[in-house]
Amino acid sequence: MLILTRKEGESIVIAGSIRITVLDARGDQVRIGIEAPCSVTVHREEIHEQILAANQQAATTDRRDLDLIKPRPPARNRPGQQRFRKPL
Repeated sequence: MLILTRKEGESIVIAGSIRITVLDARGDQVRIGIEAPCSVTVHREEIHEQILAANQQAATTDRRDLDLIKPRPPARNRPGQQRFRKPL
């Protein structure tokens, strides 16, 4: 972990495109501003953890959910299906 000391109004730059600026420091709280490209997502840690947990829950598959899916019959067995011939 890199530890830096910054005063109000001072910034740090990460990867040349992310700027973090100390806006205000009062007691045990610090206000920071973050400038980053639109392609970079920025979340508070607790929100990031909630997103990870939701993604993990969405990625788990319950066997009962799979049992609800009925397989389709193979294409050749569907009634009324038209067959196309290869061009000569």
